Amino acid sequence: MWVSLALLALGVLVAVVAPRLLARADWPEREPIVALWVWQCVVAAVLLSFALSMTFSAAAAWHEVRGRVFASAPAGVVEAYALGALGPWSATLAVLLACGGLWTGAMLTREVRDSRARRRRQRAELLVRVPQLPGEEPAPGPLVLLEGDRPGAWWLPGARPRLIITTAALRRLKGRQLDAVLAHEQGHARARHDWLLYCAAALASGFPGVPVFAAFRAEMHRLVELAADDSASKRFGRLTIALALVGLNEDRGVFGPCPTPHAEVPRRVTRLLTAEPRLTPGRRLRLTAAAALVPAVPLLVALAPGLSALG
Repeated sequence: MWVSLALLALGVLVAVVAPRLLARADWPEREPIVALWVWQCVVAAVLLSFALSMTFSAAAAWHEVRGRVFASAPAGVVEAYALGALGPWSATLAVLLACGGLWTGAMLTREVRDSRARRRRQRAELLVRVPQLPGEEPAPGPLVLLEGDRPGAWWLPGARPRLIITTAALRRLKGRQLDAVLAHEQGHARARHDWLLYCAAALASGFPGVPVFAAFRAEMHRLVELAADDSASKRFGRLTIALALVGLNEDRGVFGPCPTPHAEVPRRVTRLLTAEPRLTPGRRLRLTAAAALVPAVPLLVALAPGLSALG
């Protein structure tokens, strides 16, 4: 049972310490793809710690669960975990953690359902604005040209994904800027950033009092845009994508003194124009490997008594 408490404490520790360390780091904006990976590993470690803690608590509380968890384990391994140490508290802890897991699944299901409903509404509105004539076949490609007075381009995911661009954007963007915007949106689609945002939103809305999940959602929204900017700039250059961002957003007042819902755009443009050097390949590799080890820590804590007994 002490393993269950250690795993619970480990999950809380990672949830408290990791966001603070990442907030103080100066490299995430230079390497947003690595930062996305690090954040995912941190959240995975927190969730895995709680899931393993629930498993061992349930094994301590109910013999049926214990028989399944330790089905083929020697008696010495079962004794090493001291499953009866905390008595009835193990059942309470297992139930609380199980409720948290069920609530997480429910929030993710709700987020996916709501997102699909929004996409259906958007597709219905799109069909009204760009109707198909009788006998007309659907366009084979994902690009949809939309009549509009405001420049805009966005990706609409789904079974038949669509890349939508307004006629105002066509008039505003010059040269290769349009290609850079399309590459930015395609970068979102290739990396499946929509699913990453679903998970982040589900955790943050399901557990509003947990800072790590709120920070996870905020960072995911910021880092996916930076990653898509970098994906487009590799092909078309930082200046091109920066000018395209200015062209798409200058009519929305985002570059003025007053804050707007698109306040991240000026910072993205500044980042593209200043072009701070990337981390060295060696440091990127070390960060990636270190992040991958974070979810392995709960597994080591969970297996340590059994491995010790076997040794």
